Amino acid sequence: MKIYPRNFKGYGQNTPEPNWPNGAKIAVQFVVNYEEGGENNILHGDAASEAFLSEIVGAAQWPDQRHWNMESIYEYGARAGFWRLYRMFNEAEIPVTVYGVATALARSPEQVQAMKEADWEIASHGLKWIEYKDYSVEDETADMYEAIALHKEVTGERPTGWYTGRCSINTVDIVSREGGFAYISDAYDDDLPYWREMDGRPQLIIPYTLDCNDMRFATPQGFNSGDQFFTYLKDTFDTLYQEGKNGTAKMMNIGLHCRLIGRPGRAAALQRFIDYVKSHDDVWCARRIDIAKHWQEKHPYKEPKLLACNAELKEFVKNFGGVFEHSPWIAERGFEFEKGAAHDSACGVHSLLSRAFRCASEEERLGVLNAHPDLAGKLAEAKRLTAESTAEQASAGLDALTDEERAAFQKLNAEYVEKFGFPFIIAVKDNTKASIMDAFKTRINNDRAVEFETACKQVERIAILRLMDMFEE
Repeated sequence: MKIYPRNFKGYGQNTPEPNWPNGAKIAVQFVVNYEEGGENNILHGDAASEAFLSEIVGAAQWPDQRHWNMESIYEYGARAGFWRLYRMFNEAEIPVTVYGVATALARSPEQVQAMKEADWEIASHGLKWIEYKDYSVEDETADMYEAIALHKEVTGERPTGWYTGRCSINTVDIVSREGGFAYISDAYDDDLPYWREMDGRPQLIIPYTLDCNDMRFATPQGFNSGDQFFTYLKDTFDTLYQEGKNGTAKMMNIGLHCRLIGRPGRAAALQRFIDYVKSHDDVWCARRIDIAKHWQEKHPYKEPKLLACNAELKEFVKNFGGVFEHSPWIAERGFEFEKGAAHDSACGVHSLLSRAFRCASEEERLGVLNAHPDLAGKLAEAKRLTAESTAEQASAGLDALTDEERAAFQKLNAEYVEKFGFPFIIAVKDNTKASIMDAFKTRINNDRAVEFETACKQVERIAILRLMDMFEE
């Protein structure tokens, strides 16, 4: 596997400032999952009854049978739970995104009308509330298109947000290829939206949540009471709100289900949390489509200037063959390592190249050391350094030495090479000519083994500094 498909980098340690409207310190987003009437049921053409996210502990599917208790629990969500949430959010004037299963929406015209009157966003939650992990790409794609068509029939508009939930490894790719969605939420990997490229076009991902989610009332080691749910939501909000005050604002998702949080004993906890959110200033409560529009405006997709993960060998060597002085073979070998999105950065490419350098024989590494020019030496005097070396030596003032300083450097260069068999190497960007001279005088007293490893580390340091310039980091 040459290209690793997962992304462990994300935004890294420097997350972007999202610039939420009116300087908000946090964006809070409530999702109401409307699945009632779209779950597994032989009435819907499924092979068995539903077994997921209900009050029935340890529920199992009943093949070829209807499950009266399971059906009535789901019906509670539509008949009572939905309206309790509807009143709660409307009274609090908090906008909501609905993840609507298309077949469930078609069976609940009054609820759909209420959603539209309240100006709730109705995103697509797929055709049916079923498991897609074993579906073929063709069958899952067909269900997506059918979901879009039915959604438009029922609501009057095609959905612009998508969340399958019980998805397959192919879901995000399938939905991205369709091309009509402002965002996809089948991801749980960040506290901020981000762009993901698919077939040469960018797709906005707005990650969702399974922790700030009432589904944990119906899972092992989940919430046993409303107090636990409220405390967890409050702690999450407080942490993110403080991060926003510190200049690294984030987004908080809250996932809700009509049949779960819609029960009175749990709804009370949700009401307390809504009141807690509203007691704070600088909070943006938004629909997911509003967050998508904001991100598209404030953080539009930017094409990467340098390719590493998806580059062909020729392009990779062209871009990075000069990072290690006159040693393109390091880039050629580094290219052969497994690469992923985490390598599309200075740090990522440096990891690949440094691995190739460290795996090389001592003789090969010595060749890299000898490819480096003397500091303030004859090549510099004759202006025959690489562009990188010229700029680096100039940054430390080595291009403007007095005759006395130049003579001192050249004397030390000669003594150093005679003793160790390779030139003195130091990352001059980290230094001044005075600190370089001090290092020279100190390191010349090392034994060869210590100095060889020191020089190799300096070569790697020079490489990361060059890469940071290339990636403009």
